[in-house]
Amino acid sequence: MLKRLLVALALCASPALAVDEEVVLGLSQDRVAITANFDGSEILVFGAVKREAPIPSGPPLEVIVAVSGPSSPVTVRRKERKLGIWVNTDSVLVDEAPSFYAVATSAPLNEILSDTEDLRYSVSIERAIRSVGAAMNIRGAQEFADAVIRIREHESLYSIREDTVAVDEQTLFRTSIEMPADLTEGDYVARIFLTRGGSVVSQFETTIDVRKVGLERFLYNMSRQQPVWYGLMSLVIAIAAGWGASTAFRLLRE
Repeated sequence: MLKRLLVALALCASPALAVDEEVVLGLSQDRVAITANFDGSEILVFGAVKREAPIPSGPPLEVIVAVSGPSSPVTVRRKERKLGIWVNTDSVLVDEAPSFYAVATSAPLNEILSDTEDLRYSVSIERAIRSVGAAMNIRGAQEFADAVIRIREHESLYSIREDTVAVDEQTLFRTSIEMPADLTEGDYVARIFLTRGGSVVSQFETTIDVRKVGLERFLYNMSRQQPVWYGLMSLVIAIAAGWGASTAFRLLRE
C-alpha cells in the first residue's frame, strides 16, 4: 500500500517538473580577447524557445538574460569627517560580489519575476551580491552592499536594461550585452530565464571565456609567476625610456 502511494505521488508531481518550453541559445561570440587596444565588447545573445506543444494560454512569455563575471569578496569602508579630516571608520566584508553583472529583460523586471523566484535564482543585482552579515556594532550594514552596487553602476560594471530583449511570437528572442573595457579575466556566466506570470518556466546557462592574449597575457603571467624578474624588467624599461627621452630633448635643443 505504501509503495502504491509513493508511485501515485510521483506521478502527480511529474507534470509540475516537466519542462514544456526549453531555450535554444546562440551567442555572437563565446570568447573575448583582451588586448592592448581593447575598448570593450558587445555580445549578441539570440535564441529560440523549443516546444513539444502549442504555445500555452495565459500570461505571455518573457525573457531575462543575466551575464555575471567572476565573483570575489570585497571590503567596503565607510569614511567620516572628524576634526576636518576624512578617515575610515567602519568596514564590512561583502562575501561575494560579481566583478561584472548585466541584466537585460523583455519587460520591467518587477513585473515578470516575482520576489520568490528572484530569491531562488538570484537574478536582480541585489540578490547577486551575497553578504552574510556584519558585526553587531556596525550600523547600517546593508549600506555597504548598496555602496558596492552604486560604485560599480557608476563604473558601468553593473546595469539592468529593461525592455531591451526583443521577443517575436513568443518564440524568438534577441538582445545585446555591452561589456566595458576594464573586464576582469575569467569565465563569465550567461543565464537565460523564460518566465510566465512572474514564475520561471525554464532556464539555460552557458559561459563566455574572457582572457588576456598576446603580450598582455605574457606580462600578466610574468607578474604573477615571476614577480622579481617582472620588477627588474619594469625598472630597466623605465630607465631606458627616461634616458631615451632625455637624449631626444638634448638633440632637439642642439
